Amino acid sequence: MAASAPTPHATGFPAEGRCRYYVAKKKRFCRMVAAAGRRFCGEHAGAAEEENNRKRILCPLDTKHTVYEDQLAKHLKKCNSREKPKPVSLNSTLKDQVMSHPALHDALNDPKNGDSAIKHLKQQASILGNIEKLKLLGPRRCFVEFGAGKGKLSHWVDIALKDAEKVHFILVEKVTTRFKVDGKHRKKDSVFERLQIDIQHLCLSKLHNFQLLYHKS
Repeated sequence: MAASAPTPHATGFPAEGRCRYYVAKKKRFCRMVAAAGRRFCGEHAGAAEEENNRKRILCPLDTKHTVYEDQLAKHLKKCNSREKPKPVSLNSTLKDQVMSHPALHDALNDPKNGDSAIKHLKQQASILGNIEKLKLLGPRRCFVEFGAGKGKLSHWVDIALKDAEKVHFILVEKVTTRFKVDGKHRKKDSVFERLQIDIQHLCLSKLHNFQLLYHKS
């Protein structure tokens, strides 16, 4: 059986395209890649004055690596050892605004509801209550429901608005949904538009009905 060819390191020569600096402590050549036309990698470029007269110094943020002295200022801005900005935390004094809305009164008190249905109704009632508190319930509005599912939230907003004119609902959902409730709404002044699309591909400004409503309001 033929013996395998010796590797460059085994023969005492650096591998092709690798740094030619010999690391005495490790008794081998440096294994870093050298730039095209160069004999040494950036770390050992100072070993050959004929190739590069630029001086490399220890990084003041981490002495485990070096950097060109004339590029120190630029390096310090992107060095992995630089101090990272601390993440901004939410104000711990914020309180949950759990609210309700009379539009869901009967549904919330329906004895036929199970725990899951009550949970979702309470969530929808709280969202609706907060929307009203912010004075966002009214005519000539466009409500966009992301991850709409069956469209229950838009359904309750529409009921709460009663006879408000020129109200547009855009329901966005990535997958096909069964038992949608938005198809039951046939009010003259409410328009329900369902979009089956991933949110990352959605651009509201390009929707025709959204543009009409925005420019008229």
